Amino acid sequence: QVQLINSGGGLVQAGGSLRLSCAASGRTFSSYAMGWFRQAPGKVREFVGAINRGGDRTYYADSVKGRFTISRDNAKNTVYLQMNSLKPDDTAVYFCAATTGSDYMLALRYDYWGQGTQVTVSS
Repeated sequence: QVQLINSGGGLVQAGGSLRLSCAASGRTFSSYAMGWFRQAPGKVREFVGAINRGGDRTYYADSVKGRFTISRDNAKNTVYLQMNSLKPDDTAVYFCAATTGSDYMLALRYDYWGQGTQVTVSS
């Protein structure tokens, strides 16, 4: 069992930055690839990015590529999402998730989810 706690959301102006964190319980954090998803009101949950177990490979949605960066610290059982050059379209609830699979873009492949954190970008 893995519990994920999201933190770091908030209100920011367009062009600003935020860093989200996702802290995991348990001793098996390094066994999971970690993903970030987001869901805006009235929209389906969408893939933002993912990082593999070792932290040496990352994957991003085209909409955030070059602006967002995912990293992880397996010693701290934490994964991060650094968001720069934020746009109003980035406004959503952001979720971290853990998977033992390799289909990182598919929400159904994730076994555990954080509670989500709200990110609001004003224009």
